[in-house]
Amino acid sequence: MHPNQNYNVSKEFLSGISDEKSFLKRNKIKGLRKIKFLQKFKRSMNMANAKLEETLAKKECYIGPFKGEFGHILGHTTPFLMYLHKQGVKIHFCGMKIHEPYFKDEEGNSILTEFHELRDFFGEVSPSSNSTKVPVDVQKEIDIFSGKAQKSGLPFWNLDDDYYYWFIHRKFVEKHNHIYDLSKFYATTRNENNCVIFPRAKGAKSSKNNGESWDYQELLERISPHFDRVFICGHPSQSLALKPTKNTELVVTADNQKILEACSNANLIITQHSGANYIGLYTNCEVLTIYKGGSKIEDIGSMQNTIRFRTSLKENHPLKFAFSEDEIITFIENRK
Repeated sequence: MHPNQNYNVSKEFLSGISDEKSFLKRNKIKGLRKIKFLQKFKRSMNMANAKLEETLAKKECYIGPFKGEFGHILGHTTPFLMYLHKQGVKIHFCGMKIHEPYFKDEEGNSILTEFHELRDFFGEVSPSSNSTKVPVDVQKEIDIFSGKAQKSGLPFWNLDDDYYYWFIHRKFVEKHNHIYDLSKFYATTRNENNCVIFPRAKGAKSSKNNGESWDYQELLERISPHFDRVFICGHPSQSLALKPTKNTELVVTADNQKILEACSNANLIITQHSGANYIGLYTNCEVLTIYKGGSKIEDIGSMQNTIRFRTSLKENHPLKFAFSEDEIITFIENRK
C-alpha cells in the first residue's frame, strides 16, 4: 500500500502539489513556453544529480543559505543534511543559529563540519519559504558564505537560487533524505503520558492553510486533565501567550533544544497545519493536526504538499486530524 493511502484522500487532491506540473497548469503555460520550461527543469535536475555524484565522490560540500520557514528547514533541508552526513560527507552549512539543535545525529554529535551562523531575525522579518528578505547585516553574512563557497572548488548547493530551491531541491530531497531519531539523544523519559501543544499566532486570524483561530486557553484547560504534563511550545514571535495550568509547562522560546526536549519527552504533538508537524518525524512522536473551518483533510490548504513530503521522509506515524475541540478530546480519549 502506498503510504499516502493512510490519509484516506483522493488521488485528485494529491495531484495538486506545488511542483513543476502544477506550476504549468496553474499558470496555463502551453506550447513553446511549456517546452522551454520542461527542458530547463530536466537540465536542472540532471545538474543536481551530477552535483550529488560529485559531492559523494569528494566527500565535502557547501550548502545554504537557509533563511526561511520552520517547515522548510525540517521538511526540505535538514533531511538532506542528515542524508549527506550518513554518507560521510563533510558539510559547510549556512543557516540560522536557532536551528542548530536539529543538526545532530542520534548520539548528539553535530552533523556539520562548519556552521556559518545567521542570527534570529524572525522578530523583525516574517519568513517566506526560503525567499525571506533578510535584514542588511544578515545579508552581508550570506554574501560572505556564498563567496567562500564559490571559491572553494567544492560542490555548492545554492539554496538562494529561488528556481533551484522551489522546483529542484524540494523534489530532489524526496529521494535523497534521512532522518535521525533525535529523541534518542534528547529524551529523558517516555514513561510519562505527556503532550506538546503549539498555540500558533503567526499570520492572519484565518487562512486556507492554517484554518481559523482556536481558543487555545480553553483548549489547554480541556486537554490538560488527560496528561501528566502538557508543554506549551513555540517561538516567541509566533506563539500566543497562554496562562499555564497546574500540570503545564511554558516552553515558548527561541531555543529549539528545549522544544526538542519537550517533544522527545511527549507522545503527542498538537498543532495547527504548520512546520511544527515535522518535529514529530525527528522525535518519533505522533502528531494531531487541528483545523477549524473545515471537516475533512481536503479542506486544509497545501495539505497535499505536507502529505507528499512527510511520506517521502518515511514517517513512522502518519498525521492524525481533528476539526473541533470535541474531536480533539475524543481522539485523546481513544488513545488511552
